[in-house]
Amino acid sequence: MRVGISLAAASATLALLAFTSPASAVDAFEVIKDGIPKPLTSTPGSAARGKALLQQKKQANCLECHRTKELPGGKRAPALDGIALGKTAAQLRLSVVDFSMVKPGKIMPVFHNVRGEEPPRLNAQEVEDVVAFLLTLRQSPRTGVVQEEGQPAKP
Repeated sequence: MRVGISLAAASATLALLAFTSPASAVDAFEVIKDGIPKPLTSTPGSAARGKALLQQKKQANCLECHRTKELPGGKRAPALDGIALGKTAAQLRLSVVDFSMVKPGKIMPVFHNVRGEEPPRLNAQEVEDVVAFLLTLRQSPRTGVVQEEGQPAKP
């Protein structure tokens, strides 16, 4: 009986360690051309949760450098208004995961670290939530025209 309890306790401990280890905290993804076409989770992202994440100073802290018309923030990086114009979810996903893969040499934190250098700032679901919010930013800051999803960018 004691052996059974010990084995069960050991199994539970190992399962907990595997679930919380940094290696399991980052979900694998594949970069194809200029994006990550496959969502990192089976649960669709929530634009409302993504917007809340942008505003948090803990994890994403996007507004330290970026801003939108309705969300004041920093000026060290471009405004996010219209960021989804002519971009796919795959392109935005790669930008959120690791912007250095989009534009090497540009300074922006890695949010879903796969290199193992540090724990990810955003888990896979949070990445999908931020992407869902960014996809709502389809209004041109210059003309005010809203581009429908899937339409090519206008020159």
